[in-house]
Amino acid sequence: MTRRAFLKMTAMAILLAPAYPIGAEELLSADPPEEDTPFGRDQQVYSVADDQLKDYFFKVRNPDTPHPDDIILDKAEQQLLGAVVEKLARLCLNVGNGNFSTLGFDEALIIAGRQPFIGSFTNAELAFFEMIYNRDAHDYGFFGAKQVVAFLHVIAANEIIKIPQTGNYLFKGESLAKYSRIKNNLGDDVILTSGIRGIVKQFHLFLGKAHRHGGNLSLASRSLAPPGYSYHATGDFDIGQKGLGEGNFSELFTTTPVYKRLTEQGFVDYRYWRDNMFGVRYEPWHIKL
Repeated sequence: MTRRAFLKMTAMAILLAPAYPIGAEELLSADPPEEDTPFGRDQQVYSVADDQLKDYFFKVRNPDTPHPDDIILDKAEQQLLGAVVEKLARLCLNVGNGNFSTLGFDEALIIAGRQPFIGSFTNAELAFFEMIYNRDAHDYGFFGAKQVVAFLHVIAANEIIKIPQTGNYLFKGESLAKYSRIKNNLGDDVILTSGIRGIVKQFHLFLGKAHRHGGNLSLASRSLAPPGYSYHATGDFDIGQKGLGEGNFSELFTTTPVYKRLTEQGFVDYRYWRDNMFGVRYEPWHIKL
Protein backbone atom coordinates (compact mmCIF):
# COMPACT_ATOMS: atom_id res chain seq x y z
CA MET A 1 0.00 0.00 0.00
CA THR A 2 1.38 3.44 -0.93
CA ARG A 3 1.78 6.17 1.69
CA ARG A 4 -0.90 8.35 0.05
CA ALA A 5 -3.38 5.46 -0.17
CA PHE A 6 -2.77 4.53 3.45
CA LEU A 7 -3.25 8.07 4.73
CA LYS A 8 -6.39 8.50 2.65
CA MET A 9 -7.82 5.28 4.10
CA THR A 10 -6.88 6.35 7.64
CA ALA A 11 -8.31 9.83 7.18
CA MET A 12 -11.63 8.56 5.90
CA ALA A 13 -11.88 5.99 8.69
CA ILE A 14 -11.35 8.59 11.40
CA LEU A 15 -13.47 11.30 9.79
CA LEU A 16 -16.40 8.89 9.51
CA ALA A 17 -16.11 7.90 13.16
CA PRO A 18 -18.71 9.44 15.52
CA ALA A 19 -16.12 10.77 17.97
CA TYR A 20 -13.67 13.63 17.45
CA PRO A 21 -10.43 12.61 15.73
CA ILE A 22 -8.00 11.22 18.28
CA GLY A 23 -4.55 12.67 18.74
CA ALA A 24 -1.30 11.30 17.41
CA GLU A 25 0.00 10.18 20.79
CA GLU A 26 -3.19 8.23 21.59
CA LEU A 27 -3.30 6.58 18.19
CA LEU A 28 0.36 5.67 18.00
CA SER A 29 0.55 4.32 21.55
CA ALA A 30 -2.64 2.26 21.33
CA ASP A 31 -2.59 -1.51 21.44
CA PRO A 32 -3.37 -3.33 18.18
CA PRO A 33 -7.15 -3.55 17.67
CA GLU A 34 -8.94 -6.67 18.86
CA GLU A 35 -11.18 -6.80 15.81
CA ASP A 36 -10.72 -6.09 12.13
CA THR A 37 -10.74 -2.33 11.54
CA PRO A 38 -9.43 -0.01 8.80
CA PHE A 39 -6.04 -0.45 10.56
CA GLY A 40 -6.42 -4.24 10.41
CA ARG A 41 -5.05 -6.91 12.75
CA ASP A 42 -2.10 -7.54 10.51
CA GLN A 43 1.09 -6.56 12.36
CA GLN A 44 2.77 -5.33 9.19
CA VAL A 45 -0.05 -2.87 8.53
CA TYR A 46 0.10 -1.75 12.15
CA SER A 47 3.85 -0.99 11.94
CA VAL A 48 3.26 0.96 8.73
CA ALA A 49 0.65 2.99 10.59
CA ASP A 50 3.18 3.90 13.24
CA ASP A 51 5.79 5.28 10.82
CA GLN A 52 3.44 6.93 8.39
CA LEU A 53 1.18 8.53 10.97
CA LYS A 54 4.18 10.01 12.75
CA ASP A 55 5.22 11.50 9.42
CA TYR A 56 1.66 12.72 8.79
CA PHE A 57 1.32 14.43 12.15
CA PHE A 58 4.74 16.04 11.82
CA LYS A 59 3.53 17.61 8.57
CA VAL A 60 0.33 19.07 10.01
CA ARG A 61 2.19 20.35 13.08
CA ASN A 62 4.84 21.96 10.86
CA PRO A 63 2.79 23.05 7.84
CA ASP A 64 5.42 25.35 6.31
CA THR A 65 8.15 22.71 6.29
CA PRO A 66 8.68 21.17 2.81
CA HIS A 67 8.89 17.39 2.44
CA PRO A 68 10.42 15.17 -0.26
CA ASP A 69 7.04 13.79 -1.38
CA ASP A 70 5.37 17.20 -1.70
CA ILE A 71 3.85 18.03 -5.09
CA ILE A 72 5.72 20.99 -6.60
CA LEU A 73 4.95 22.73 -9.88
CA ASP A 74 7.58 22.54 -12.61
CA LYS A 75 9.34 25.66 -13.92
CA ALA A 76 6.85 26.36 -16.70
CA GLU A 77 3.92 25.96 -14.30
CA GLN A 78 5.63 28.21 -11.77
CA GLN A 79 5.84 30.95 -14.38
CA LEU A 80 2.09 30.68 -14.91
CA LEU A 81 1.62 30.61 -11.15
CA GLY A 82 3.48 33.89 -10.74
CA ALA A 83 1.52 35.54 -13.55
CA VAL A 84 -1.93 34.58 -12.22
CA VAL A 85 -1.04 35.48 -8.62
CA GLU A 86 -0.02 38.98 -9.76
CA LYS A 87 -3.21 39.44 -11.79
CA LEU A 88 -5.40 38.24 -8.93
CA ALA A 89 -3.67 40.70 -6.59
CA ARG A 90 -4.38 43.55 -9.02
CA LEU A 91 -7.97 42.37 -9.38
CA CYS A 92 -8.39 42.45 -5.59
CA LEU A 93 -7.04 46.01 -5.46
CA ASN A 94 -9.46 47.03 -8.21
CA VAL A 95 -12.68 45.68 -6.69
CA GLY A 96 -11.82 45.82 -2.97
CA ASN A 97 -11.20 42.91 -0.61
CA GLY A 98 -14.84 42.46 0.43
CA ASN A 99 -16.18 42.27 -3.12
CA PHE A 100 -13.23 40.13 -4.16
CA SER A 101 -14.24 37.52 -1.56
CA THR A 102 -17.59 36.92 -3.23
CA LEU A 103 -16.50 37.27 -6.87
CA GLY A 104 -17.39 34.54 -9.35
CA PHE A 105 -14.83 33.38 -11.91
CA ASP A 106 -16.71 34.63 -14.99
CA GLU A 107 -17.19 38.05 -13.41
CA ALA A 108 -13.50 38.15 -12.52
CA LEU A 109 -12.56 37.47 -16.16
CA ILE A 110 -14.85 40.23 -17.40
CA ILE A 111 -13.43 42.79 -14.96
CA ALA A 112 -9.84 41.80 -15.74
CA GLY A 113 -10.47 42.11 -19.48
CA ARG A 114 -11.91 45.60 -19.11
CA GLN A 115 -9.17 46.94 -16.87
CA PRO A 116 -5.73 47.42 -18.47
CA PHE A 117 -4.34 47.75 -14.93
CA ILE A 118 -5.19 44.06 -14.38
CA GLY A 119 -4.86 42.56 -17.85
CA SER A 120 -6.83 39.75 -19.47
CA PHE A 121 -6.01 36.17 -18.48
CA THR A 122 -4.34 34.25 -21.31
CA ASN A 123 -5.51 30.85 -22.56
CA ALA A 124 -2.52 29.23 -20.85
CA GLU A 125 -3.43 30.92 -17.56
CA LEU A 126 -7.06 29.83 -17.85
CA ALA A 127 -5.94 26.26 -18.49
CA PHE A 128 -3.73 26.52 -15.40
CA PHE A 129 -6.72 27.59 -13.27
CA GLU A 130 -8.72 24.61 -14.52
CA MET A 131 -5.83 22.22 -13.88
CA ILE A 132 -5.53 23.40 -10.27
CA TYR A 133 -9.29 23.28 -9.68
CA ASN A 134 -9.79 19.84 -11.23
CA ARG A 135 -6.91 18.09 -9.50
CA ASP A 136 -7.89 15.81 -6.63
CA ALA A 137 -6.66 17.58 -3.48
CA HIS A 138 -6.02 14.18 -1.89
CA ASP A 139 -2.92 14.10 -4.11
CA TYR A 140 -1.55 17.01 -2.07
CA GLY A 141 -2.42 15.36 1.24
CA PHE A 142 -5.60 17.40 1.82
CA PHE A 143 -8.46 15.06 2.77
CA GLY A 144 -11.44 17.40 3.05
CA ALA A 145 -14.44 17.03 0.75
CA LYS A 146 -14.95 19.32 -2.23
CA GLN A 147 -17.41 22.07 -1.36
CA VAL A 148 -17.74 23.96 -4.66
CA VAL A 149 -18.37 21.39 -7.39
CA ALA A 150 -18.97 23.89 -10.19
CA PHE A 151 -15.95 25.87 -11.38
CA LEU A 152 -18.20 28.77 -12.44
CA HIS A 153 -20.26 28.75 -9.22
CA VAL A 154 -21.83 32.13 -8.42
CA ILE A 155 -22.63 33.37 -4.92
CA ALA A 156 -26.11 34.89 -5.00
CA ALA A 157 -26.21 38.49 -3.75
CA ASN A 158 -29.53 37.95 -1.95
CA GLU A 159 -28.04 35.10 0.13
CA ILE A 160 -25.25 37.09 1.74
CA ILE A 161 -24.83 40.08 4.01
CA LYS A 162 -21.87 42.37 4.63
CA ILE A 163 -20.86 42.55 8.29
CA PRO A 164 -20.28 46.18 9.32
CA GLN A 165 -16.73 47.29 10.11
CA THR A 166 -15.20 43.98 9.01
CA GLY A 167 -15.03 44.11 5.21
CA ASN A 168 -16.34 40.52 5.21
CA TYR A 169 -19.56 38.85 4.10
CA LEU A 170 -21.48 35.98 5.70
CA PHE A 171 -24.27 33.81 4.40
CA LYS A 172 -27.67 34.63 5.80
CA GLY A 173 -29.24 31.94 7.93
CA GLU A 174 -27.17 29.55 10.03
CA SER A 175 -23.81 31.23 9.41
CA LEU A 176 -25.03 34.72 10.32
CA ALA A 177 -27.00 33.37 13.29
CA LYS A 178 -23.97 31.62 14.78
CA TYR A 179 -21.73 34.66 14.34
CA SER A 180 -24.43 36.87 15.89
CA ARG A 181 -24.65 34.61 18.95
CA ILE A 182 -20.88 34.73 19.40
CA LYS A 183 -20.81 38.50 18.91
CA ASN A 184 -23.69 39.11 21.32
CA ASN A 185 -22.11 36.94 24.01
CA LEU A 186 -18.53 38.15 23.68
CA GLY A 187 -19.04 41.77 22.65
CA ASP A 188 -16.59 44.06 20.88
CA ASP A 189 -13.50 41.99 21.75
CA VAL A 190 -14.41 39.40 19.11
CA ILE A 191 -13.95 40.25 15.43
CA LEU A 192 -14.80 38.52 12.16
CA THR A 193 -11.45 38.03 10.45
CA SER A 194 -12.63 36.06 7.41
CA GLY A 195 -16.10 35.24 6.13
CA ILE A 196 -17.24 34.00 2.73
CA ARG A 197 -14.52 33.01 0.29
CA GLY A 198 -15.61 32.38 -3.26
CA ILE A 199 -13.58 30.41 -5.78
CA VAL A 200 -11.56 33.45 -6.94
CA LYS A 201 -10.59 34.42 -3.38
CA GLN A 202 -9.54 30.86 -2.59
CA PHE A 203 -7.42 30.71 -5.74
CA HIS A 204 -5.72 33.91 -4.62
CA LEU A 205 -4.95 32.61 -1.13
CA PHE A 206 -3.92 29.08 -2.10
CA LEU A 207 -1.85 30.02 -5.14
CA GLY A 208 -0.26 32.93 -3.29
CA LYS A 209 0.93 30.57 -0.57
CA ALA A 210 2.27 28.11 -3.14
CA HIS A 211 4.03 30.94 -4.99
CA ARG A 212 5.79 32.11 -1.81
CA HIS A 213 7.06 28.56 -1.30
CA GLY A 214 8.45 27.73 -4.72
CA GLY A 215 5.29 26.28 -6.25
CA ASN A 216 4.80 23.72 -3.45
CA LEU A 217 1.10 22.80 -3.65
CA SER A 218 1.23 20.23 -0.86
CA LEU A 219 2.74 22.74 1.55
CA ALA A 220 0.09 25.31 0.64
CA SER A 221 -2.68 22.77 1.26
CA ARG A 222 -1.55 22.24 4.86
CA SER A 223 -2.59 25.82 5.67
CA LEU A 224 -5.15 26.70 3.00
CA ALA A 225 -7.79 24.55 1.36
CA PRO A 226 -7.23 24.14 -2.38
CA PRO A 227 -9.76 26.00 -4.58
CA GLY A 228 -13.16 24.32 -4.35
CA TYR A 229 -12.40 22.66 -1.00
CA SER A 230 -12.79 25.58 1.37
CA TYR A 231 -15.64 25.44 3.90
CA HIS A 232 -15.63 29.24 3.79
CA ALA A 233 -17.56 28.79 0.55
CA THR A 234 -20.42 27.08 2.40
CA GLY A 235 -20.70 28.99 5.68
CA ASP A 236 -17.68 28.52 7.95
CA PHE A 237 -15.91 31.67 9.14
CA ASP A 238 -12.91 32.83 11.16
CA ILE A 239 -12.96 34.93 14.30
CA GLY A 240 -10.27 36.64 16.33
CA GLN A 241 -9.31 38.86 19.24
CA LYS A 242 -9.56 42.58 18.57
CA GLY A 243 -6.09 44.12 18.36
CA LEU A 244 -4.20 40.86 17.85
CA GLY A 245 -3.68 41.33 14.10
CA GLU A 246 -1.97 38.46 12.29
CA GLY A 247 -1.69 36.65 15.61
CA ASN A 248 -5.34 35.69 15.14
CA PHE A 249 -4.17 33.18 12.52
CA SER A 250 -1.72 31.45 14.84
CA GLU A 251 -1.90 29.48 18.07
CA LEU A 252 -1.37 32.78 19.88
CA PHE A 253 -5.13 33.13 19.53
CA THR A 254 -5.61 30.36 22.12
CA THR A 255 -4.03 32.63 24.77
CA THR A 256 -6.61 35.40 24.32
CA PRO A 257 -9.67 36.30 26.42
CA VAL A 258 -11.87 35.71 23.35
CA TYR A 259 -10.72 32.09 23.03
CA LYS A 260 -11.13 31.48 26.75
CA ARG A 261 -14.69 32.80 26.73
CA LEU A 262 -15.53 30.83 23.57
CA THR A 263 -14.43 27.69 25.37
CA GLU A 264 -16.33 28.52 28.54
CA GLN A 265 -19.54 29.23 26.64
CA GLY A 266 -19.43 26.13 24.48
CA PHE A 267 -18.71 27.76 21.13
CA VAL A 268 -15.53 25.76 20.52
CA ASP A 269 -16.63 23.58 17.62
CA TYR A 270 -13.77 23.94 15.21
CA ARG A 271 -13.34 22.44 11.76
CA TYR A 272 -9.64 21.69 12.11
CA TRP A 273 -8.76 20.37 15.56
CA ARG A 274 -5.19 19.64 16.55
CA ASP A 275 -3.93 16.51 14.78
CA ASN A 276 -7.04 16.36 12.61
CA MET A 277 -7.14 13.95 9.69
CA PHE A 278 -7.88 16.54 7.01
CA GLY A 279 -4.17 17.14 6.45
CA VAL A 280 -4.52 20.69 7.77
CA ARG A 281 -2.78 22.57 10.58
CA TYR A 282 -4.59 23.26 13.85
CA GLU A 283 -6.96 26.23 13.35
CA PRO A 284 -8.61 27.24 16.64
CA TRP A 285 -9.93 30.41 14.99
CA HIS A 286 -11.99 28.58 12.34
CA ILE A 287 -15.65 28.21 13.33
CA LYS A 288 -17.52 25.24 11.88
CA LEU A 289 -21.24 25.20 11.06
